[in-house]
Amino acid sequence: MMLAAAEMAAGMTGNISLIGIGLVGMGGAIGVGLAGAKAAEAIGRNPGTFGRVFTVALIAMALSEGLAILAFFVVQR
Repeated sequence: MMLAAAEMAAGMTGNISLIGIGLVGMGGAIGVGLAGAKAAEAIGRNPGTFGRVFTVALIAMALSEGLAILAFFVVQR
């Protein structure tokens, strides 16, 4: 499935590629936003877990951004 998506993205040219890049950016932003919002909610409910929740939220944000950057380079190809 992933290979088919990469092959499809490789054939994109012109404005279609810009749509893909926009979708990649939007997906990364949504992922980071959700991770941050849920982390803030969890810390607000139980402030004593700040360190653990903050660490997990940072890892989730980094993975979301990393996946978005990887997809950006696949679409750029």
